[in-house]
Amino acid sequence: MKLFLLLIGLVFILEGLPYAASPDAMRKWLVKLADLSSQQLRVMGFSAVGLGLLIIWIVQKTNVLD
Repeated sequence: MKLFLLLIGLVFILEGLPYAASPDAMRKWLVKLADLSSQQLRVMGFSAVGLGLLIIWIVQKTNVLD
């Protein structure tokens, strides 16, 4: 449970950094994001999920962090 809460905290940090560092650039990026089709957003989402799963799998199988 502790690891899960640490990961949630890390997600909040990573999500908040771009807005804190460059709010104007994030606003422009969000406008561009709103113009994408649902299919494009879906592909981006599944790609991110796939990349995350791949990273987790590699770390688990190779014990790279041990």
